[in-house]
Amino acid sequence: MKGGSGPSFGPAVMAFGREVGAVYLALVRVMVPALLIVKGLELAGATAWIAWVLSPLMQLVGLPEGVGIVWAAALLTNLYTAMAVYAGFAAGESLTVAQVTVLGVLMLVAHSLPVEGAVAKAVGVRWRATLALRLGGALGLGALLNLAFSAGGWLQAPARMLWQPQASENGLAAWALDQLVMLGWILVIIAALMALLRLLRLLGIERLMHALLAPVLRGIGIRREAANITIVGATLGISFGAGLLIREARSGTLSRRDIFLTMAFLGLCHSVIEDTLLILVLGADLSGILWARLAFALIVTAVLARIPALNRRLAELPDEVPAGTR
Repeated sequence: MKGGSGPSFGPAVMAFGREVGAVYLALVRVMVPALLIVKGLELAGATAWIAWVLSPLMQLVGLPEGVGIVWAAALLTNLYTAMAVYAGFAAGESLTVAQVTVLGVLMLVAHSLPVEGAVAKAVGVRWRATLALRLGGALGLGALLNLAFSAGGWLQAPARMLWQPQASENGLAAWALDQLVMLGWILVIIAALMALLRLLRLLGIERLMHALLAPVLRGIGIRREAANITIVGATLGISFGAGLLIREARSGTLSRRDIFLTMAFLGLCHSVIEDTLLILVLGADLSGILWARLAFALIVTAVLARIPALNRRLAELPDEVPAGTR
């Protein structure tokens, strides 16, 4: 018997590697320029300027003006940086659980906007729509929660942090190394996700997930074709799920309406595991940072899906997002 009669997995593995590489390359082309711009803005003092602009708005959601620097850090960089800034702020001023919950909602709904806004732009959602939805959604939900907590006298005990940030190295070299590590992990996660999606499809679990999610997605105006990227974005977040988001958006299988509504939902509620846990250790309450955020995202997306003028505008756009979109 001649050797080599068994099935050969080489071509399949190579094809999978090329697919992963294409998805990762599309993501890197979006993220690297955004990361460089963010670092430049940070070095230029943009965080302090944004905090000054946000300070008067803090009163609308029941927070002291000085806490604007925390949200500014989240908007420009990421949640980890904002948490370190909050630790310094909390050392000099005590907030209630209700206030930390409201602050947590602001940070969860609107953070890392330069990077995540660039991802949204790459899949066909304009910057002004992203900023309006995420900044407006953060302030709107924060104001609603503040009114509810104040009216009911809920969560008025002093908040207690369960986490203290470790000192991090300063300098461009340390920053560059951190970004390279992050991009390396994203490649690993993209490969794992794509392998998992293929396995779920092979086992028929993907079809079951679509069937279970269909009523919820249909209720907020999203078709079943967008189920996979909705799950990825909601669980892992926009930054880590960005490669798959970009691939699906450019594949032509999703309509512009699907893309817009999916990104609207994910803009308001994504990374429900990691990000929620991060804010929870600051002393926030789960009722606001998870359940209220999820309900708010579902309601807002459902409302957007039923605006006639918006639907007409989306229907006029071509379904396939050009590969050169920036």
